[in-house]
Amino acid sequence: MKVAISSTGTEIDSEVDQRFGRCNYFLIVDVETNSFEVFRNSSASAPNGAGIEAAKNLAKKGIKAIISGNIGPNAFQVLDAEGIDVVQEFKGTVNEAIKNFKEGNYSKASSPNVRTHSGVRGR
Repeated sequence: MKVAISSTGTEIDSEVDQRFGRCNYFLIVDVETNSFEVFRNSSASAPNGAGIEAAKNLAKKGIKAIISGNIGPNAFQVLDAEGIDVVQEFKGTVNEAIKNFKEGNYSKASSPNVRTHSGVRGR
């Protein structure tokens, strides 16, 4: 099973980025093999629709869950429509997020936890 985590960096010990659509990287982790790939978020600097594009790009990668700090309503809607589980309000490292996920120490979100455009700097 592939899980994507919004990340501030390219290493497994990087912090989970609190911004979904505007994070610089996603680490896509195969929780069965513990292998991961770094996926640069090309929509991070988009003038608008960053969360929607990030969600669509991750769906193409075949992920089954996303772990992030905050996810807005538009991105949440895309992820939900694709059947991707959303885990939000996580703080810590990517490695800690994966450990918690594998141990079942998480709750699937049923709604977004921030309004649109929350990840835009200065808001």
